[in-house]
Amino acid sequence: MAGRLQDRVCVVTGASGGIGAATVELFQREGASVAGVDVLADAPGDVALQADLTDEQQVSGVLAEVRSRCGRIDVLFNNAGISPTDDGSVLETTIDAWERVQSVNLRSVFLCCKHGIPHLLENAGPLRGSVINTASFVAVMGAATSQISYTASKGGVLSLSRELGVEFAKRGVRVNALCPGPVDTPLLKELFAKDPEKAARRLVHVPIGRFARAEEIAQGALFLASDESSYVTASTFLIDGGLSGAYTTPLD
Repeated sequence: MAGRLQDRVCVVTGASGGIGAATVELFQREGASVAGVDVLADAPGDVALQADLTDEQQVSGVLAEVRSRCGRIDVLFNNAGISPTDDGSVLETTIDAWERVQSVNLRSVFLCCKHGIPHLLENAGPLRGSVINTASFVAVMGAATSQISYTASKGGVLSLSRELGVEFAKRGVRVNALCPGPVDTPLLKELFAKDPEKAARRLVHVPIGRFARAEEIAQGALFLASDESSYVTASTFLIDGGLSGAYTTPLD
């Protein structure tokens, strides 16, 4: 039986991380050829490419290379991002920390869309491709633990995705923002190891009572990448264990 992404060519950025790696594996199981892109070498995927996605020439070049090697691009999963520990309260975060997070989390998504969407528009048929941009639940509500630049960057990704989804809807390219809640990734495990109390605050208002597994977020990306979501664009696709729907109060 053919997979849900049979014969599609998918680009996954941030492919070496938890959500990225899980998505590469799932897309491959569903029949896709996957180009994994990461700032680290040896990203998973049928094609492994290393690039600094904040650099416009590198972004343009890596997408052109995928197109050259694979013949087409059908899905862009713009997932690369960072959440450094020096990004905290607006009262403490330095301009250098602010700009570093904005560059990786927002500028890279802009560049991947700018140089990736033209490849999707080259495809034939009414469904020319899908763009999935990783935002976050903090794009729609405040974080329990302040990460001012991260939150602002993900709000930017959400707004950018909405506008692109509207712009390209009639041209057959769908653009959606995937908004995970807290995910059990190496980054979160590191936070637990360093500051269990701070990390636990992220869990207290999640109705399901646990963090998401990376594989669960990948399943959301699969839905948005596949034709099953053919009528879904410019959406805020929350996978957050009910967090955004729960009544919450600030914690001291």
